[in-house]
Amino acid sequence: MKHPFKFIITLILILSAIANSYAGEGMWLPQLLKLLNEKEMKSMGMKITADDIYSINKGSLKDAIVHFGGFCTSELISAKGLLLTNHHCGYDAIQSHTSVENNLIKNGFWAKSHKDELPNAGLTATFIDYIDDVTALITAGITDDMTAEKRQSIVDKNLSEVKKSYKLESYQEVIIRPFFDGNQYFAFVTTIYKDVRLVGTPPESIGKFGSDTDNWVWPRHTGDFSLFRIYAGKDNKPADYSPDNIPYTPKHFLPVSMDGVSEGDFTMVFGFPGRTNQYLPASAVKQVVNTLNPAKIKIREISLKIMDKYMREDVATKIKYASKYATIANYWKKWIGESQGLQQTYAVNKKLDYEAQFQKRLPQNSPYKTLLTDLDKLYTDIDQYALARDYYGEITLRNVELTAYMGTLKRLVTAYEKNGDKGYFEILGRVKDFSADFYKDFDAKIDHEKLGALLDLYVDKLDEKFVPEYLRRQNLGISDGESYATMVKEQYTLSSFSSETGASEILNLEPSKAVAAIKSDPIYALSSAWSDFYSKEIATPYSNIRKEIDLKLEKYTKAQMEVFKEKRFYPDANSTLRVTYGKVNGYKPRDAVSYEPITYLDGIIAKYIPEDYEFDLQTRMLELYKSRNYGPYADKTGNLPVCFIGSNHTTGGNSGSPAIDAYGNLIGLNFDRVWEGTMSDINYDESICRNIMVDARYILWVVDKYAGASHLITEMKLVYPKTKGKTKKKNSLSPCKYGIFKNQKYNFIVSLIVWAVSI
Repeated sequence: MKHPFKFIITLILILSAIANSYAGEGMWLPQLLKLLNEKEMKSMGMKITADDIYSINKGSLKDAIVHFGGFCTSELISAKGLLLTNHHCGYDAIQSHTSVENNLIKNGFWAKSHKDELPNAGLTATFIDYIDDVTALITAGITDDMTAEKRQSIVDKNLSEVKKSYKLESYQEVIIRPFFDGNQYFAFVTTIYKDVRLVGTPPESIGKFGSDTDNWVWPRHTGDFSLFRIYAGKDNKPADYSPDNIPYTPKHFLPVSMDGVSEGDFTMVFGFPGRTNQYLPASAVKQVVNTLNPAKIKIREISLKIMDKYMREDVATKIKYASKYATIANYWKKWIGESQGLQQTYAVNKKLDYEAQFQKRLPQNSPYKTLLTDLDKLYTDIDQYALARDYYGEITLRNVELTAYMGTLKRLVTAYEKNGDKGYFEILGRVKDFSADFYKDFDAKIDHEKLGALLDLYVDKLDEKFVPEYLRRQNLGISDGESYATMVKEQYTLSSFSSETGASEILNLEPSKAVAAIKSDPIYALSSAWSDFYSKEIATPYSNIRKEIDLKLEKYTKAQMEVFKEKRFYPDANSTLRVTYGKVNGYKPRDAVSYEPITYLDGIIAKYIPEDYEFDLQTRMLELYKSRNYGPYADKTGNLPVCFIGSNHTTGGNSGSPAIDAYGNLIGLNFDRVWEGTMSDINYDESICRNIMVDARYILWVVDKYAGASHLITEMKLVYPKTKGKTKKKNSLSPCKYGIFKNQKYNFIVSLIVWAVSI
């Protein structure tokens, strides 16, 4: 060879490109995998085809993926409609069947037969039948010079017409979503099953092991799973709940691999990721890090501290507030990790460098030349409105329950004022049903303490123009610096709606008297006036600027795809069906710290703290560990795997998504991300972005050995794709021979470089 070093440099560049293609970034539309991703996925180790993943002509993996309740993902794992999802996804359903006397949260639950499975009113299981590209139909009549309002008006009109064109069964819906900030539109035709029953759940000492301390953290040892079942009519089609319904027979379900995972294995996560923002400008990322996240973190920190105090004092309160606490804590901790991750990976600087390249590539007369300057100004204009909006929403809608409940009463009042008694009675039944559910888990003393503390924060941290005059201290006779706590406590004492009894008395009055009583209630008056102020002084200005931002973002996304033609773009998540793929890999979160990709039962025992609500264990778990009764679920070293991590690009909504191996089998259950990588919603970085999955073998072990529910195991199809019936190819280059890097792809690169030098 004449120029060996030139060859080596070329080889390094080529292999670096290959390495980058393994990064795991992207949430890809399943119907486009054949065109965009199949070749890369196969190069990473996938053995199945894109048609095996998504097909409308035959059963495929997509037919086993279920949108669980509209907020999580689940998957079918048997021919009898058995659904696997996360414990935290099924938590509300589990809690609804829990009482102090029959504590399913603490003790777990395992139905011994179909007749013992518990129905859950309102819980749905949604399948994707097929996906259509409807971009041309939705964007017909739109021009580049249109205002945001005009453009949206045409889109809304076209959306309505396109939806009408679909001929659907009574159990089907068509959902149309924008992609690439409105540059593309897809329609999803769905089938919705409404009879979904609880089959089994481990106790919270397994399903929530580590609770809030370990949330968003690796190493993780949480068995975050629960089992449900879809029921159908005798024709296998959706039907309302009936004792006569039968288990659903799916087009496809996922076999469960008993071979487990090793570092470097191909993994695929299939589900319904909620929302990401990968193509934001630097000005938007700065706003998240410097303005919005710090405010939301502080609000929830105060709220959580108050709830925790009362939950630790009383078991009944802990049961009532467990789901609420977990919901609030989840994103509180996520935002902390997100901000730290964005700073650690220099996300803003990366965006600025990217934008400099974008500007450099634009011709002088490009219509996109001022886009970024325009966006910078708009984000400056909206900054304080966005902050006030988050303060209001976090306090009145997500952390203080009674102010949120007042929104329901306001709809009742509005119905009466518009349509009299008729309008009032049309929604009264729904309001009463909601009220019964609301007061079941409501504690006024916790709620008024939260409102008092959060009002202090709202008034002290926001510009005075965002504080209604009737909430300013000087107008309430409160000294500067004095807390709102006493005033709020008095308001709750005077309010009829601080208790279910008081609410019921008013809702049982004749309409005119009920409406008068509602409007004179102090908490309703406060909430209603605050809501009106928010709408006029915060929401409206915010919305006007936001429309302009969205229009500019649409153009910016389009411009990026035109300017960076060599870059492969994927659409942001929007709760539609997506595939993401990567590998089982550890990572280094910070200097001198390196994480392995798999945890074991030994780690659970090491974390065990008797009587601690986060790390306590039941006797059964300790007995099984002591006897090492792992059955066929241990790995080849004799240890029981619990969780593993991979470089799959996931987000909220992917909770409950299956982790699928190279052969299309279930190997785990996605339930979280590592704390350092939660910023993947905005800035995916392969070095620290990892998703966390429960190992399928641990799930099987809990069901079989811990719970004794072996009848559920017999429903499943257990397979050995690695060790039975598969021939392993030998590679004379021995990619990992040199063992320099833990990451297999870099070992491969080093091996080839050494080989090149020896030529």
